[in-house]
Amino acid sequence: MPKNMKAMVLQKQGQPLELRRLPVPVPGRQQVLVKVIACGICRTDLHIADGELKEPKLPLVQGHEIVGVVEQTGEDVRRLKVGDHVGIPWLAYTCGACKYCLAGKENLCDRALFTGYTIDGGFAEYTLAWDSYCFPLPALYANAAGAPLLCAGLIGHRCYRMIAPQATRIGLYGFGAAAHLLTQVAVHQHKQVFAFTNTGDVTIQAFARELGAAWAGDSTQSPPERLDAAILFAPVGTLIPKALADVDKGGQVICGGIHMSDIPAFPYRLLWEERSICSVANLTRKDGDDYFSMAPQVPVIAAVRRFPLRQANEAMQAIRSGLLQGAAVLDLSSGLITSFCTVGF
Repeated sequence: MPKNMKAMVLQKQGQPLELRRLPVPVPGRQQVLVKVIACGICRTDLHIADGELKEPKLPLVQGHEIVGVVEQTGEDVRRLKVGDHVGIPWLAYTCGACKYCLAGKENLCDRALFTGYTIDGGFAEYTLAWDSYCFPLPALYANAAGAPLLCAGLIGHRCYRMIAPQATRIGLYGFGAAAHLLTQVAVHQHKQVFAFTNTGDVTIQAFARELGAAWAGDSTQSPPERLDAAILFAPVGTLIPKALADVDKGGQVICGGIHMSDIPAFPYRLLWEERSICSVANLTRKDGDDYFSMAPQVPVIAAVRRFPLRQANEAMQAIRSGLLQGAAVLDLSSGLITSFCTVGF
């Protein structure tokens, strides 16, 4: 076991990450030490780095879409063993005792900890996790292409499950990592997906149609028919009234982001006729268990662009540009895993 590891560290919000050598962490009694195979980069990581999400742990190792191998276990760990392939998500720990935890809403826990935000995450060669918050991964996802499923996949899944089961026409606003994974599930279930992108982004629109979207166009355009539900992944508040205008009577607008720009005032007639707006916060462990039971049956396959650890800043900029098809992933596999389910660009 090496004593030190490489990590990309956020020293101060608003500044680039720095490549540092840090001590390899030691697992607590209920924790596991995980050797990182890959870590996806989520838009939440940008919100943290850019200062839009306040009060992160600093200095901080970001990253919460982690695929890795258990290298060492704490004294009280019984669920996992050395050599297991696991996924580590955003939700790192909950208290189990607050009113939310007791009501089965651990995603709202008052004392929750979050991977790559309030504790160190996966932009490093090793990381720690509580064993009961790790997901054992199917072989299909025990590689770099499995990383985006740990947040983009899971949050998309939680958003999708919040819309009415009978909804068949679903609009996805912002066609990045989460939308391209969710589209595969929705199409598999014979839903119609309407993909909304940045103005003029014909390449991403073509990508959406390749994945089975019934229609793809600019976020300024109206869909060819009224939607039953809309899911917003783009952190753009002005899309809320736009989505309300696009959904039919009784339609739902689900906001999947942890951060969004201010929502402008809009006329009540857009909300009337029993339309609704709802946000999605974090995830539960049940979300993960359900998702990783379902995803291989589709199968959900992430389109990924891989970057070495030292290029984390470049990878984050690729997401900021809005031109990345699929998801950005830091690949630390170094030959550990040779079977990749990936689409290259």
